[in-house]
Amino acid sequence: MNNYAKINVSVDCVIFGWDGEHLNVLLIEQKRAKKNKHLGPRYAIPGDLVLENEGLDDAANRILKELTKLEGIYLRQFEAFGNPSRVKELKDQDWLKEYREEPDAHVITVAYFSLVRMDMVNPEASSFASNTIWVEMHNIPDLAFDHNLIINKALLRLQQNVEQKSIGFELLPEKFTLTQIQNLYEAILDKGLDKRNFRKSIKKLETIIPLNEKQVGVTHKPGQLFEYKPS
Repeated sequence: MNNYAKINVSVDCVIFGWDGEHLNVLLIEQKRAKKNKHLGPRYAIPGDLVLENEGLDDAANRILKELTKLEGIYLRQFEAFGNPSRVKELKDQDWLKEYREEPDAHVITVAYFSLVRMDMVNPEASSFASNTIWVEMHNIPDLAFDHNLIINKALLRLQQNVEQKSIGFELLPEKFTLTQIQNLYEAILDKGLDKRNFRKSIKKLETIIPLNEKQVGVTHKPGQLFEYKPS
């Protein structure tokens, strides 16, 4: 006779933020009970359980709004995570016992990601989030559950999308230089790109329109400006 597990379904959201120089990730600081305050801050990506009769996309938008007050952000579903041990570590169980009716339940999470300009959003902590912070990709601490793994998988998907679909131009100013585009791509791909070859490939894109304008107010040689016109 099969022993079917008691399973809960959650949604986790990886929000990548571009600040003009670095790729960042939005984290929440999860509230702790008074007895566990001495353990220090506990960080995670925004996530929570799916409600009964709630679709995954609706859950992702609701949870992001409830924990960070962000809304109207396009979220892309990219992978599910269901390792039975993903919520079983002692540090996770202590927190689950404070906030979950069934802390021992197997939790399968469906992950979403998004890419935003940090100057265009204003996350604010709410619900069981006591704080929200942006953390540069190379400085992400040890997170709750398997959230480090989820971020790494989301970054891989983002990198694949950048290389295959030329996304990310929405993160740039209305008028931008080729150097700004290259800085964005290098931050996402986490590697240097050959300047000549990169510029040649970007100029071939029909969505990148050269302008008869150059930068003003810069201390270096002003670069030509371009704009993005989605097809």
